[in-house]
Amino acid sequence: MNIDFDKMELSVIPNFKGGEKEVRVRMFDDGANKIMKMSLVPGASVGMHVHEDSSEIVFILSGCGSVVFDGEKSGISAGDCHYCPKGHSHSIVNDSDSDLEFFAVVPKQ
Repeated sequence: MNIDFDKMELSVIPNFKGGEKEVRVRMFDDGANKIMKMSLVPGASVGMHVHEDSSEIVFILSGCGSVVFDGEKSGISAGDCHYCPKGHSHSIVNDSDSDLEFFAVVPKQ
């Protein structure tokens, strides 16, 4: 199965998970998995949240920024993969001067 994000509706979500500015997302959801292509403009973030009943895999497509995972901050850039296991917390921050684009996969567990 191929997923063509370019043919999907773009959603703009302000203050996603309590974050700053807005998240732009195109999402595929078949009930078992959410697969999202997302972007954050400079200064935007996905707010800190706990994955209580799922995990999340994030692959950085372009740009750079930071991830705060269980209270520890680290840099991320194109080609990096961030994993947040079930029961852990994380946030993604675009603290650069260009857009941060990434794929995020949240499997239903």
